[in-house]
Amino acid sequence: MLDQTQQATEEVARVSDALREAKAKFKTFIEDMPLLSPKTIDAKLQALGYRGQEQQRKALALMAYRHIRRIKRLHVEKKDRRHLPAKQNVLMLGPTGCGKTFLVELLFNNIFKLPTVIVDVTSLTESGYVGDDARTVLTRLVAAAEGNLFLASCGVICLDEFDKLASASSSARFAGQGTTKDVSGYGVQRELLAMIEGRNIVVPLDYGYSAYGPRVELSTQDIPFVACGAFSGIEELHRGDQKKFGFGNEHQHVNGFYSEEVGVLQKYGFIPELIGRFSRLVRFAKLPSETLRIILCDNLLPRFQHEFSEEGLELVITEDALAHVVQQAERRNTGARGLESELTSAIEHAAYETFMSNAAAKVVITAQNGGLQSEYFA
Repeated sequence: MLDQTQQATEEVARVSDALREAKAKFKTFIEDMPLLSPKTIDAKLQALGYRGQEQQRKALALMAYRHIRRIKRLHVEKKDRRHLPAKQNVLMLGPTGCGKTFLVELLFNNIFKLPTVIVDVTSLTESGYVGDDARTVLTRLVAAAEGNLFLASCGVICLDEFDKLASASSSARFAGQGTTKDVSGYGVQRELLAMIEGRNIVVPLDYGYSAYGPRVELSTQDIPFVACGAFSGIEELHRGDQKKFGFGNEHQHVNGFYSEEVGVLQKYGFIPELIGRFSRLVRFAKLPSETLRIILCDNLLPRFQHEFSEEGLELVITEDALAHVVQQAERRNTGARGLESELTSAIEHAAYETFMSNAAAKVVITAQNGGLQSEYFA
């Protein structure tokens, strides 16, 4: 009996020590985290290779600044929570490859080093079913914070493919409808609602059969949620109105909702309470060909060229080849995501033929016969 009491006492002491260590690490992290102006954040995004979407970039830079400022006021300056503005949740709409999730990654992972997770919501199921229920979104955030609940409590969650959570009763026509699993209905939406609005949530520490594993409690009142989706077919629900919903309307402001938009999103298949938890709506336009070419030349080509230079080779992509890659990405509506895949096959063929050849050469990628061809010059 004495041994059991002693073991229990030692376990309590161990847990207390771990808690103090986690809290100290959190305090140091928040104190050391840079407080950058929105303009500086925007400049860093561009330095990291983000191109285009100027107004959208500014909107997210401001959102990031407000989050960091709020966290510092809470945990460094010890301000009363009641006197601070609420956290901001953002809903981002835009076509595939326009830079939505890339922006989140750069902002919170690269610049501020916050625990950040980007979750494909099509993997989520309602509680009680086999699979990842909605609470495992927070499980992933805790894992990203290396188990430190204090750090997780100020992290960022990006819900990718958010439009796929629309109820099956939606009259919108999805791209690929009939092949995409209906993962949600209203079940997952209701479970996400509690997290997004800011509550204490019991979080499973494992995946799959999460109801049977260890659990912890995590507050989401300081965790901003960023939801991203293409929302295919949503324009059809708003046809006939004077205002055009979504991206592509130059007369609409970037942030905030029109009352009509909440109604359209409800018709699309979302419960109004969930949409109401997002204080900002940011629309992303399809990237123009000029921006795609800049992304191709500034972000993708240097990586390939560096790889070839390490092999003693010079990689050259002709102007007609660059134009072909951009045109194919535009034709397939894959945006920036399609640039690399279009270029990869030609690059890989050239790499296969020349790597470890022990001969210095110039590798030239050109556009011929509706495709890309590689040529070698010793």
